[in-house]
Amino acid sequence: MIRKRTVLVLLWCASCSTPGVVIDRPIEFDEQRIELTQEYLQQRYHLEQDSPEIVPKMIVLHWTAIPTLEKSFAAFEKSTLPDWRPDIKSVSGLNVSAHFLVDQDGTIYRLMPETTMARHVIGLNHCAIGIENVGGTQETPLTRKQLRANVWLVDHLAEKYAIEYVIGHHEYTRFEDHPLWLEVDSTYRTKKTDPGEKFMKKVRKATKRHNFKPVPKK
Repeated sequence: MIRKRTVLVLLWCASCSTPGVVIDRPIEFDEQRIELTQEYLQQRYHLEQDSPEIVPKMIVLHWTAIPTLEKSFAAFEKSTLPDWRPDIKSVSGLNVSAHFLVDQDGTIYRLMPETTMARHVIGLNHCAIGIENVGGTQETPLTRKQLRANVWLVDHLAEKYAIEYVIGHHEYTRFEDHPLWLEVDSTYRTKKTDPGEKFMKKVRKATKRHNFKPVPKK
């Protein structure tokens, strides 16, 4: 597996006073992960595909609830779920992941291509780019630098793809009756609180020029 930390993107942030930098730090994406991802698409969404590619229509913001970058990265790195995630292992052995990981100092790491499916949000993985933020606990709350990084990244991705929605992980169940929702099991849900209403309100205010669609009402 390649261990590169090279600057991937250097673009001007329209809503900030500093440039945005994305550092490439790929997680493991071997044949096993590819096979498990395609299996997930078929079994959970009834999507038969020759590759694990997605067409991004949504960005989902998360927190890891893990205090450090290295431990957060390790949680996503391997292809299969670790033993401490038995709650979702019965659904699929595919490990959770996200496309981006934002450290507490605002540094953005790209873990995988935006057009490859990551397992980060029930029912919507087939169309969603995931952004994870290190921390989120009482001891390690999300920082102002992370907020700025998320705003920049949403701006960047919205200019690159036809993004319709930007949501917090805690809002995902509001799409259950939406055409984008594809999860086949009506009992497969997990309760989420990340990244919180306050964080999402600030991100939405800073990115309102994109005119994202409102999240469906409860």
